[in-house]
Amino acid sequence: MEAADFRSAIPEGSVVALKPNLGWDLFLPGAVTSPLVVEGVIQTLLGHASKIYMVEADQVLVKVETAWKQTGMDRLCEKYGVEWVNLSRAPFVKVAVPDPLEVSEIDLPEILTRSVLVTIPVMKTHAKTVLTGAIKNQWGCLPTFRHNYHPVVNEVLRDLASVLRPAFAVMDATVALEGNGPKSGRPRVCNLVLASSDPVATDTISGEIMGLTRFRVPHLENCEAAGIGNHDRSKIDVVGPDGAERKVPAFVFATANHNAVSWVETVLRKSFVRRVVFDGFVLKVMCFGARIWYWIWYHLVRGARLRDKAIEESPYGSQWKQLSPSDKG
Repeated sequence: MEAADFRSAIPEGSVVALKPNLGWDLFLPGAVTSPLVVEGVIQTLLGHASKIYMVEADQVLVKVETAWKQTGMDRLCEKYGVEWVNLSRAPFVKVAVPDPLEVSEIDLPEILTRSVLVTIPVMKTHAKTVLTGAIKNQWGCLPTFRHNYHPVVNEVLRDLASVLRPAFAVMDATVALEGNGPKSGRPRVCNLVLASSDPVATDTISGEIMGLTRFRVPHLENCEAAGIGNHDRSKIDVVGPDGAERKVPAFVFATANHNAVSWVETVLRKSFVRRVVFDGFVLKVMCFGARIWYWIWYHLVRGARLRDKAIEESPYGSQWKQLSPSDKG
C-alpha cells in the first residue's frame, strides 16, 4: 500500500468503506478474502482514516452475516472498532449512470456515496467473467436482484464502476482460487498481495499472474474504454514494496467452467421460461435446489476436504484454525 501511494488515493481524515469478498457462506480459503490481508489494510489505515466501515451484501444463495463470522471478520471489527454494515439492509439511493451501456441508473447503498471505497477482493477465476477482482468485487454492492443482470454482466460491471469506482484496491492473492470460481474452485497458494489506485490495472495484472492473458476480459475492456482504468499492459508499471520494478510472477491456473448451478442458470436465462423462473416463486425453489447442490459439493464431495487441506498445508492456515467447526460450515 505504501509503494502504491495509498495516501494520494485516500485523503487523510477520510471515511473509508472496506469491501472484502464475503461471497460464500460455506467457508473455503481462496473463495473469500483472508482476514490476514484485511487486518493489514485496517492497520495501515488506522490514524489516517477518520472512520472505517466494513461492508458487504447478501446474495440470493448467501447469508453474508454467516460469511462475515466464518472468516473471522467479526473479530477484526471488534478488535479495531470497525463498524460492520450489511449493505442489503442499508438505505439505497438511485444514481444516474453517465453514457450507460446497459442501465441508466443504479441503486447504490447510501453509505457508499459518502465514503471512500477500498476494495479488497480475492484473486479468482470466474465462470461468467473469466476472472473476478477489483472491478467485479463491487457486484456485491448492488441489491440482491443483481442476479438478473448476469446475461449482461460485462456491461453492467462497467456501468457500476463508472459510478462506484474504488479509490484503492488491495487484492488478496495469498490464497487464490482456481477452477470453477467464484465458489466451488480449488485454493491455490500464490503468496502475493497486489495494491493499486487503478482497479482495472490491478485486475489486468492478476490475469497475467493467473496465466489468463489468452482470454478477452470484456468487462475490463469496457472499463478501459470508459476511462475507468488501464487494461493496456504497456501502460502499467509493476513494482515491489521497495519501489523497484518487479517481474510479474507466472502461474497457470485452471480456468473456470460452469458448475451445475451456473450451467442451469445460464440455460434457463436463455430460454422462453426465464421470466417465470427468475421473477417469481420458482426462483425460491431454484435457490433452494442450488443451496442443496452446494451443500452436497461442500460436505460430501470435495469442498470440506479442500478447506481442511488449505488450512493444514498453507502457510496462512493459522488465521483460520481459531474458527470453530460450526463457523467453518
